[in-house]
Amino acid sequence: MAAETAGFGAEGDRARFSVLYADVESYYSARVAKYGATPRGVDWSCQATQDLRFVQLLKLCDFSAPFSLNDIGCGYGALCAYLARRHPQAEIDYLGIDLSRAMISRARRRFSAPGRRFKVGKGSPRRATYSVASGIMNVDVGGCRRSWEAFVAGMLADLRRASLRGFSVNFVTGEADPTAAANAVPAHQLYCTRPEPWIQYCERELGCTVETVDGYGMNEVTLLARCRDC
Repeated sequence: MAAETAGFGAEGDRARFSVLYADVESYYSARVAKYGATPRGVDWSCQATQDLRFVQLLKLCDFSAPFSLNDIGCGYGALCAYLARRHPQAEIDYLGIDLSRAMISRARRRFSAPGRRFKVGKGSPRRATYSVASGIMNVDVGGCRRSWEAFVAGMLADLRRASLRGFSVNFVTGEADPTAAANAVPAHQLYCTRPEPWIQYCERELGCTVETVDGYGMNEVTLLARCRDC
């Protein structure tokens, strides 16, 4: 897989996936229209499991010093609420990015403040200290596994380019995730994978050192990818 996807990420390559981007945008705009700014609106079952994922993703970050954070696929901005509850003293320059205008509209209404910005887009317009992406790799709206994996490789490459110290992502590893919203994602759309190919891709192609986090009660794994050149 790494050899097939190593060159993804240039604008010309990205254009090949314009239909996938449009499908992802439509999918999540429909979810938030149906369920509102709630965990079900981004295909999670409840706030508790959503927060547990944030705990794992943020193990990448050093909260003892100020940092900037890209939240790719930020949805309605749930990570902002989590950070305010769990790390109220942290000095974070936050930027949330999402394909869905409907999601960003809700995020801006709820969470815009000094140090918190939201943008509609495919990726971050800046390099931040860290980038996180929760769940954006896990719903294959395209139907073709090979195309989706090339798309995932591109998203990982974009995360690497947007991150000074590292990035974190999560992947579903089992076919049935009891923490996903009940019947929210059809089985044929849930992208399940072993973590090893993506660990190798991040290490060999993106120049990262990868730590895996699992065993937190979900059929998934979180990858903490630290940039070797930071």
